Amino acid sequence: MGGSNEGISLAVERNSSGQRRAIPPLPALRAFEAAARRLSFSEAAQDLCLTPSAISHQVKSLEELLGTVLFERLPHGLKLTDVGQSYLQDLTSILDALDASTRRITRGITAGRLRVLSTPGFAARWLIPRLHRFSHLDQIAVSVSQGAPCTDFSRNNADVVIHWGETPVDGVQVEPMIQSGRYPVANAELIERERLETPGDLLASTLLHDEVDDGWEDWFAKAGVKPNGLPRGPRLAHCELTLTAAEQQQGVALAYDAMARNTLEAGKLIRLFDIETPARTIYSFAHAESRRRCPDINRFRAWLFEEVEAQGLLSANS
Repeated sequence: MGGSNEGISLAVERNSSGQRRAIPPLPALRAFEAAARRLSFSEAAQDLCLTPSAISHQVKSLEELLGTVLFERLPHGLKLTDVGQSYLQDLTSILDALDASTRRITRGITAGRLRVLSTPGFAARWLIPRLHRFSHLDQIAVSVSQGAPCTDFSRNNADVVIHWGETPVDGVQVEPMIQSGRYPVANAELIERERLETPGDLLASTLLHDEVDDGWEDWFAKAGVKPNGLPRGPRLAHCELTLTAAEQQQGVALAYDAMARNTLEAGKLIRLFDIETPARTIYSFAHAESRRRCPDINRFRAWLFEEVEAQGLLSANS
């Protein structure tokens, strides 16, 4: 574990114009940024592989150097002062710019590689089936991984994240991309076996529930059906699992049109009824603001948005 120094001082140097710079030591700045991000000396210490006392010492030394208090020390954690919040915003921009510059240099060996992180549903049902149409594949090696799309680009080891919804994220450029409504889908054999002919027939069937956003109550309201409680059925982590379960005749899934089209065309699932919930943004395109001029990111973004628009799925907020 790391230790601490007995005090810090400004590094005074001159920039290219001959003006003097006053720069606090990087260890103190990193300790402050981590503590401000986590609002905890203990968690900041884990991030930086230091002891909590070392983090506390660095922050206190930085406060003494700056002549101001950056944190309120509360019984159950930390709270940034107004000065601390302002300093954090400036420092984050500086560190993001430094990160972007370092990535540009160190990516020399892996130039032409684009790391995309998305939800399992987007990767399997939308991106992979059409990735071969990306015309820059001979120049850009696209690496696709799936999971919970974290938008903390200092931790996620990604260049691009397909962000669920359109919630803004500090330091991240989030562009609403795909909008979609939802409708029920099921395996053809299950539809025939259970004689699913009207929306009300679904009340006697097994419904597959999506833990991210279930949506069944909204769909039944749109269909004019007032169930006395929704039918019981398995609750699955996300829409990819509900669609997979529906393919295996385990029940009826409420599918996003954008994610289900290829599966319907392949005959693996059948759409039930012409009733659909109102379209809303389900996916956004996200990357660190500091990398907004990255050519590979911009080429991939342009292609994605062209594909989405061609399908009539482009978010109204784009």
